[in-house]
This record gives sequence, C-alpha cells and structure tokens, in this order.
Amino acid sequence: MNFELIMRLLTLLFIVFLQACAVKENPTIQTVDVPANTNSAQPYLTNAPDGQPLMSWVEENENKYTLKFSRWEHESWSQPKTIVSDTTWFSNWADYPVIAQNGDNMIAHYLSPNGEDVYAYDVKIIQSNNKGDSWSTPWVLHDDGKQAEHGFVTLLPYKDNFFATWLDGRNASMEGDGHNMEHMGAMTVRAAVITPDGTKSTEVELDNRVCDCCQTFAAITDQGPVAIYRDRSEEEIRDIAIAQWKNGSWTKSKPVHVDNWNIAGCPVNGPRIDAKGNDIVIAWFTAPEGKGAVNILFSHDAGDTMTKAIRVDTGNTLGRVDVLLMDKNNAIVSWLEGDQIAARKVNENGELGEVIVVAQTSSARSSGFPQMTKAGDHVLFAWTDAAEKKVKGALLAL
Repeated sequence: MNFELIMRLLTLLFIVFLQACAVKENPTIQTVDVPANTNSAQPYLTNAPDGQPLMSWVEENENKYTLKFSRWEHESWSQPKTIVSDTTWFSNWADYPVIAQNGDNMIAHYLSPNGEDVYAYDVKIIQSNNKGDSWSTPWVLHDDGKQAEHGFVTLLPYKDNFFATWLDGRNASMEGDGHNMEHMGAMTVRAAVITPDGTKSTEVELDNRVCDCCQTFAAITDQGPVAIYRDRSEEEIRDIAIAQWKNGSWTKSKPVHVDNWNIAGCPVNGPRIDAKGNDIVIAWFTAPEGKGAVNILFSHDAGDTMTKAIRVDTGNTLGRVDVLLMDKNNAIVSWLEGDQIAARKVNENGELGEVIVVAQTSSARSSGFPQMTKAGDHVLFAWTDAAEKKVKGALLAL
C-alpha cells in the first residue's frame, strides 16, 4: 500500500470520527443563578402570554413562609419580589404554589390551614394589577366552608381573565365525633374562571371521584381550556383523565390512555400538558404491575383523538414529569430518573433524542418536582437541591 493511499484512508477515518463526535455531542447545560435564599423550595416555572418566563418559589425563615417571584430578563433572573408572607401556611412538598400573568394582571395562590385535621386547608388566592409590584388581600378560592383538603391548583391566563383547576375535598371532609371520624366521600376536581378583580365565575365540578393528591394541570387551546388529572375508579384504577371545554360546555372526562394502573393509594404524581393552537402534548407517570414508566402522547384536535403513547424513560423513573410542546410534532419531556433530572426530545412518530442529564438531584420528597419552561430557543429548568435546601436552575440550548 503506497503512502498516498494510506494518507487518504487516514483522512477519511478522521472525517468519519469528526462526524461521529458531532452526532453524539450532548447539548450544553449551563448553570443559572437563582435569586433564592437558603431554605427555599417548591419552584414553579411558567410563561406570560408574551413568552417571558416567570418563576415563583417559597422561602422559610423562623416559621414564616414567603412566596416570591422573579422574571427572566436579559438572560438572567431579576431581583425577586415578594407576593405574600404568612405564618399560617400549609407546606406540602408536592402541592406547590403557582403564579400566572395576563397583561398587567397577575395571580398566585398558597395554602392555609382551616381546621384541626392535618389535611384541612384552604386555597388562598392573591392578585396584582401592576405586574406584581403590589398584591391584594388574599381570598379563598372555594366557597364550601368545609374543613377539608383543597389544593393542587392550576392557574393560567385565559382571554382577559384566568382559568383555574383544583382538587376539592368538600365531599371527602372528616365527619363524626371523637374516635369515630371518617371520610364521607371522594376527592373531586373543579374548575372556574377568575377575573382580574377577583370575581369567580363558571365554576363547575369536572369529576366527582379523583385521586387525592396528584397535581392537576391544564392548557388553553383554540377550542378552550383542557384539564387533565389523575382519575380514580371504584376499582382503584388511577389513570390520567382529560376534560375539554367544547362548544360552550365541559365534556365528560375520558382516559388519556388506558394504563389500568390499579393502586389503592395516591402515587403523588400528576400529569403535565402543553398546547399551541389545538395541538397538545401530555406527559404522565404510570406503574401498572409495579413497573414505573413515563409516557407522552400528542393530539392535533385539542384532545378529541390521541396518538399512540410513547415511553421516554430508561427504566428507573420516579415520574415527577414536565413537558413542553416545541412545535406541532415535537416535544421535550423531563422526569426523575433515579437521582437525576433527565430530559429528552421526542417526535410524535416515536423518535427519541438522547437523554440529557440536567442535574444530579435526590429522590427524596424534599427535592420536590423539577420544573421547566421555554425561554426563546432555550429551556429553563428549576428544582430544589434537597442537600443544600435551595432552589437551583439551569439553561438548555435546543
């Protein structure tokens, strides 16, 4: 073999090597400073209608809880503003406060004990008409007056108002005397529209028997609001259900996908949804036969019909999902894979991108539910570092 042929072969091998490296190169994860103090937790990420990312979180100091928020401006988080501080606060690792913005109007919620039972608490709503510079007096979202569990709230901008869903325990409140206290019914899920001045309208019960402590979530399609939650049958099948606002009324809920997960207890693992127009993507955790999985599926008619479910985890998932619709046919989904926050791109035809390790975390409850949202051509992440007891963040270039 002559020298010239050897050089050509070496050059060809070098080009192949470079191409292989380019294919396998992982996206860059950039650490982002979060303006949260020590003893912070429960981050929540969302976007205003103009696309600006918003983040809220809770700080605890000397038995006082403070809900704060920040804006993503000039590729960093702004100095935080306080929404509310309160010593009478119900803190739950899975039932985190959320915020939303619609023009100059903002809305947020937190939980406040309303009785002696450990799970008796109210949803307190607080609003602002000046982009969060000042906030209203808190008011209670539900009007049942029961000492019962209320929480797991969704708040979204909707037309000129806000759309809300929540778990409502008015039918499951404890009744009896002394040692004979018992739950009288099942948890329900409700929805309502809230105006910027705090008027609640079109409240409705979407389902009269649902899982007790999995997050609700919702999206606004061109057709109207779409709500998802973990259902609960009489036989203890706890699959994800969807209800749609369609032609001026709510549809009867139906399964997103028939997993047939039979579990006699709440897995504390709610679904997530994202929408553009009438295109939606839904992600959820399930574990039929004790084998955990994270699945996603797409719909192009606001949930009337669904694509096949696609499994995205690698076999060691704890759920705690989030999902973003990038375009009509592609999404990015995140979840806990053991002690790692994992994410990957998914196409509706089943093509899976590489698994991206966003950060090391903990499977402990104190690590909460990792969050993500869009920031231009990047994705922002936020989570609770259980060891440092502090909210942390990262940025992923797409």
